[in-house]
Amino acid sequence: MANREVSKILYEIAELLEADDVPFKPRAYMRAYESVNALGEDLSDIYKRGGRKALLEIPGVGQAIADKLEEYLKTGRVREYERMKKKLPADISALREIEGVGPKAIKVLWQKLRIKNVADLEKAARAGKIAKLPRFGQKSEEKILKGIEFLKGSGKRFRLGDMLPYARGLKILLEKRKEVDRVEIAGSARRWKETIGDLDMLVVSKEPKKVMDYVVGLPEVRNVLAHGETKSSVVMQNGIQVDIRVVPEKSFGAALNYFTGSKAHNVHLRQIAIKKGWKLNEYGLFKAKNQIAGRTEEDLYKKLGMDYVEPEMREDLGEIDVAIRHRLPKLVGYGDLKGDLQTQTDWTDGKDSILDMALAAHTRGLEYIAITDHTKTLAMTGGSDEKKLLKQMAEIDKVNKELQSRSVKFKVLKGAEVNILADGRLDIKDEILAKLDCVGAAVHSHFKLSRVEQTKRLIRAMESPHIDVLFHPTGRLIQKREPIDLDIEAIIKAAKRTKTILEINSYPDRLDLKDEHIMKAREAGVLFSIDSDAHAVSHFGLLEYGIAQARRGWCEKKHIINTLPYEKMLKILK
Repeated sequence: MANREVSKILYEIAELLEADDVPFKPRAYMRAYESVNALGEDLSDIYKRGGRKALLEIPGVGQAIADKLEEYLKTGRVREYERMKKKLPADISALREIEGVGPKAIKVLWQKLRIKNVADLEKAARAGKIAKLPRFGQKSEEKILKGIEFLKGSGKRFRLGDMLPYARGLKILLEKRKEVDRVEIAGSARRWKETIGDLDMLVVSKEPKKVMDYVVGLPEVRNVLAHGETKSSVVMQNGIQVDIRVVPEKSFGAALNYFTGSKAHNVHLRQIAIKKGWKLNEYGLFKAKNQIAGRTEEDLYKKLGMDYVEPEMREDLGEIDVAIRHRLPKLVGYGDLKGDLQTQTDWTDGKDSILDMALAAHTRGLEYIAITDHTKTLAMTGGSDEKKLLKQMAEIDKVNKELQSRSVKFKVLKGAEVNILADGRLDIKDEILAKLDCVGAAVHSHFKLSRVEQTKRLIRAMESPHIDVLFHPTGRLIQKREPIDLDIEAIIKAAKRTKTILEINSYPDRLDLKDEHIMKAREAGVLFSIDSDAHAVSHFGLLEYGIAQARRGWCEKKHIINTLPYEKMLKILK
C-alpha cells in the first residue's frame, strides 16, 4: 500500500515540476516513480530491512528522493509535495487521463479557470471557455470533450496495469497475517483481462473473522459495503471494489475456478457436470452429496474429463472442447522471452542510456534488445534523422564491446521505430534502414483517416522490404484513445503476404494487438513479437502483460519470434 501512495506522490511531483518548466527534475522523479511502481516488495519492508541505504539502492532514487521516501515512511506525508499541491491543487492523475491535457495545460486551466477536476473541465469546455484560452483554441476544446466522452464510455472499469500491482500489494499484506494460510487473486484480473470492474480475492484461514476485520479496517478502505464472517466487500480510496472471501481448503480449487470465470466458461463446465449426473458449484464437484473434486482446479478439470485450462483461455471460445480432446496449446510461458524488440533510450524520449537499458534487460533474464528510438517526424520526442541514426549505430557497437569487456553475454541490436506518414511512406531513407538489424514502423499521427485510407497506409508501410515489425498496430490507448479504423482482416492478410511481424505491445496503456486480433492473426499463420515499449529500465517488467495478451490469443512459443535466440530470430526478419 505504501508503494501505491508513494508512486502517486512521485508521479504528481514530476508533473508539477513539469508544469513549472523546471529542467531535469521531472525526469528524475518520473524515473523514481516507475521504479517504485515496479517494485516486487513493499517499500516499508525495504526500509525496515536496510533503512535509508536500502532506499538509495532502488533505481532512480537519489539523495533528495530518498529523503522524501523516508519522510513518507516515517510520517505518512511529504511536506514539499503538500506545498506544491497548494499552488496547484488540481487532480492531476484524473486530468491526465484526458488526451491532450498535459501538466502545463493543467496549470493554465487552474490559473485561468480554477479547473481542479474532470467535472470542472467538462463544464468549462461545454461553456466554450477553454477555446478562448491562449494556446488552446477550438480544436483543443473539441479534443478535450471527445476525450471526456471516451473516458465516460469506458464505464467504471480499471486498466489491468493499474490494478494488478495493487492487487498483488493487497495479497502480500494478507499473506503476512498469521491467521492466513493462503491467498489468491481471482476474477478477471487472474484471466488478465485488459480492464477489470473489481478485484476478487480468495483466502484460506481457520480464523475468518480476524481476516474480515483486518480487511475492513485497512486505512485504504473508503467505504464498507458488506462485512460478514466469511465475505466482505469494500471500496478502496482509488475507487476499486474489492471482494474478499474466506473458503475452506477442501473447496479452494472449486471456489478459485468459480470466481475466476468467465461466466460463460463456468456455465459450460456446469453443463458438462450435469450431463454426468453431477453438480458443480463454488463449493466443489458433487456426486449426490459426496464431494468428488474441488480441492484443486487441476483435479476439477481432470474429473470432468479434460485437461487443465489456463485462466487466460477461459472465455468459452472453444477451449473446453479442445481440452476434452486433449489438444490444448502449450501457451507461451512468462519466462520464455529471450529478447525485446522495442525499447527507447535517452537518445529520444526514453529516460536511460543504451548501456543502462541493456544491463537492466540482462538482469531481467533477457539475452538481447533492439534499440528502436523514434524517428525525425515525431519531433516532440527529438526523433532521429539519418545522421543521428548512423551515430547511434556506432554507439551501439561501442556498447556491445563494453558488454563483452564486462563478460556480459548480451546483444544490443540496431533498430528504429520509424514513423508511418499519412500516405504510408516512411520518414527514413531506405539506404539507412537497410543498415539496421530490426526495423519497426508505427502510426503516431493522422488518427482520424478513413478505414480505407488507414488500411492502405499500413499495408504500404508493410510492403517496404525494410519494415520487419508493425508496432502497436491499431494505435489505441486503453480508456483514452480509440484505435485507428482498420480493416484488420486485410492487415493480417498483408502481414502474412509481406512476412511482416505483428507486435503485441506490452505497455499496459496499449496491449495492442488485442486478444481477438491475435487469435485471428495466429490462425492465419502470422508471427508476433512481444515487446515492452520500454522507455525506462523499470519497464522491462511490463513484458508479462504482453505475454498474458499472447496467451489470451492462444499463442505458443513457436508463434513469438523473440522466444528465439537473436541469431535465429534475425533470420526470420526481412
